[in-house]
Amino acid sequence: MLNPLSLSPSELLLRLAVVFSFLYPPFSALSDPYSWLGYLPVWAAAVLGTHALLALHVFGILEVLLALWILFAKDIRIPAYGSAIMLLLIVFLNMPQFPILFRDVSIALAALALAHLPHARS
Repeated sequence: MLNPLSLSPSELLLRLAVVFSFLYPPFSALSDPYSWLGYLPVWAAAVLGTHALLALHVFGILEVLLALWILFAKDIRIPAYGSAIMLLLIVFLNMPQFPILFRDVSIALAALALAHLPHARS
């Protein structure tokens, strides 16, 4: 496990930017889950039905795990690519909400920058 304080300031800031974007939603969903259910695509809400709230919290657990992986990973490539893919999928599956989700594109690009740092393969 990596000590995040051993990273360069630039890499630490990039990791923290991506980590924050994955930690805020699940913790916010604990206090106001119905606001976050609005981000489910219509087809997913229809499929999940009464289980949508459970799915929201399960997804939140996955977000927390991914955030911790990004923060403490020695080899950042896999979690960085995974987070970029997840963020881009969120955007593409919710295109009607692009005026809100456009920031996720920037965060996905930050995750890709992490994956391509010169020492990302160490």
